[in-house]
Amino acid sequence: MSKTKGKNMFKIEVEKECGCFKKSSLENGIELESKDAALLKSLEMRDIMNDDFCGKHSFKVQEVENKFVIAMTESTSNGCCGGGCGSH
Repeated sequence: MSKTKGKNMFKIEVEKECGCFKKSSLENGIELESKDAALLKSLEMRDIMNDDFCGKHSFKVQEVENKFVIAMTESTSNGCCGGGCGSH
């Protein structure tokens, strides 16, 4: 997978980096050369975030132009995992 910047790159952007994301080994702003690869990687990241994070948020993937944005869906609890949820 290439992370070099260039024309026709597809970016994966995590809209809000919660505390669990910051503690994880996942990266924000990954750029890939193919749309299919970016979609698959963003879905893989979403699944990891939904399965392995604290569960106080759930995540979805949205396509916006040449990027795939991983966004929080409605909060699943009143708490926050800490470190930048922004909506609590």
